[in-house]
Amino acid sequence: MRFLPVLLTVQTDNTKKERVFLKIVHLYSVSMAGSQSVDIITKVLENQMIQTAKALEEQLDAEMTKLDTMDEDELDRLKERRLEALKKAQQQKQDWLSKGHGEYREIPSEKDFFQEAKESKNVVCHFYKDSTFRCKILDKHLAILAKKHLETKFIKLNVEKAPFLTERLHIKVIPTLALVKDGKTKDYVVGFNDLGNTDEFTTEVLEWRLGCSEIINYSGNLMEPPTAGQKQGSKFTKVEKKTIRGRGYDSDSDDDD
Repeated sequence: MRFLPVLLTVQTDNTKKERVFLKIVHLYSVSMAGSQSVDIITKVLENQMIQTAKALEEQLDAEMTKLDTMDEDELDRLKERRLEALKKAQQQKQDWLSKGHGEYREIPSEKDFFQEAKESKNVVCHFYKDSTFRCKILDKHLAILAKKHLETKFIKLNVEKAPFLTERLHIKVIPTLALVKDGKTKDYVVGFNDLGNTDEFTTEVLEWRLGCSEIINYSGNLMEPPTAGQKQGSKFTKVEKKTIRGRGYDSDSDDDD
């Protein structure tokens, strides 16, 4: 039965075929005791593989036929559209970079926040405090995501330099991420509540959470957080907050002064 790993590779996204394949594998697993059953399942699996390969071949043939029937003018137009798409993508990238995308940086004051939010469609702003240890944890992950998601601007602002803005946005917990789309605050990531209630959450979990708010272009599964590398026992529930002395903010950190 050495062909089984190959079958797993050639399976398409066709849901019906996947269900049939899983049923066959199940039958295989419970029928190993009888050689006759194994022979039957082997033939079924071979037939399934042939059908899948045939479907892929037909799809490829259709694409090749479409290209073969195109005249020279149609091919030129197709080439022009692709070049234009590449040109626009490059222009968009340069525009983002000119507005400070691609890097995680600090803005000096709350006045700068409004300008930053105005000029970019998607903005993630980290409201932080120097003495809050968990803000430094968040910094590490945001720096990685800023380089990966050029479509979004990643900035940070010290709450002690932005008393008006933090009050206006009802920032009470540190750290908090304000997720701004088209100049309006759409959502918040408050503390580590949505990140598994652990200091050891992965960059992928934060990326997923931002994707849930459509503040970045996320290609993964939004229905559930990624588990690879996540600490066992992490729970995506609320945690109790503690007050930072001398200021009306709450913090998830145990290292407040």
